Amino acid sequence: MAGGGFCRLPNGTVVVALTLTRPTEGAPSCAAGTGAGPGAPVRVLVHAANRARALTRLRNLGLRAVYLRGNDRPPTPDEITAVLHHPDGLLWRAAPQAGQELWHPIRALLGPAGYAGPARPAA
Repeated sequence: MAGGGFCRLPNGTVVVALTLTRPTEGAPSCAAGTGAGPGAPVRVLVHAANRARALTRLRNLGLRAVYLRGNDRPPTPDEITAVLHHPDGLLWRAAPQAGQELWHPIRALLGPAGYAGPARPAA
């Protein structure tokens, strides 16, 4: 994992920022105008009550290898503002920022179907 960090807000909640690789399965080949193909690094922002819940939110979406080690790349003030103003509290964009790329909802990263959860055996 390339880097990540967190910032505790005055109300006690946290914003976690992680640099992850874009999922290769179930995702479109390239999101609209992002230039982030499968396997490319993306910056993911999560707003949650604490760090553990932020990582759990990502794991519940199917991003299994998500860990926060250290605080070497905490979220910038612009990133904090973006995630606080989004209703889901989960955003992403391509990690090496090219120009003025906008933040995308997490559904755009996971593909049109999103994450349906693990496959359940037929009863």
